[in-house]
Amino acid sequence: MKTFANRAAVVAAATLLAGTAYAWNEGGGEQEKALGLTPDLENGMDVYEVCSACHLPEGWGLPDGTFPQLAGQHRGVLIKQLSDIRAQNRDNPTMYPFALPKAIGDAQALADVVAYIEKLPMNPEWGKGPWGPDTPEYAQGEKLYKDNCVKCHGETGMGDKEKLFPRINGQHYKYMLRQFEWIRDGKRRNANPDMVEQIKGFSDKDMQAVINYVSWQPVPKDQLAESADWQNPDFE
Repeated sequence: MKTFANRAAVVAAATLLAGTAYAWNEGGGEQEKALGLTPDLENGMDVYEVCSACHLPEGWGLPDGTFPQLAGQHRGVLIKQLSDIRAQNRDNPTMYPFALPKAIGDAQALADVVAYIEKLPMNPEWGKGPWGPDTPEYAQGEKLYKDNCVKCHGETGMGDKEKLFPRINGQHYKYMLRQFEWIRDGKRRNANPDMVEQIKGFSDKDMQAVINYVSWQPVPKDQLAESADWQNPDFE
């Protein structure tokens, strides 16, 4: 009986993972609608006030990884993630109530707020990993990144706007580490199945090394705030 129960659990898990793969980027629905709308930046600023409580008025999140840096992220990526959270295709119980239409509005509001977020300058002192250039861990991470990640995220982590691959340069090390682990271990249901397959054999050390390397990749200077003391003038 116990063996049967264990097999049933394995089958259930496999079914869930198959569902995850299918659900990664089906398109249509609110996501497609929002992507096709012309954004209103003034309304986007108003909508973002709800988001700023956690992600900060500057959109920089926190280096401890509690909240990601949103500033500068591709518009399409943000629309996809918000749509997935609203459709309960990505689990985020903290954010879910604040992402609902009754909190921030309809598809037009999504288009507006992500366009506002995308144009915010990024934190020039984002949270980096513990191993800088010229360390063995950095070199290990560089090799892993070039062998596994460049195709989707680009040489310096800029991602791909058209394919909805997120930019990961400038993102906090601890946030990326948590998301990578969840994707590897099947806990993030809206993960790209190609990425899940690519990283399934990564050890914890591999994971830490590659995310450390990413966290040290440069962000174009014209996309950075003038200093870490910059404050969003829209919320003064």
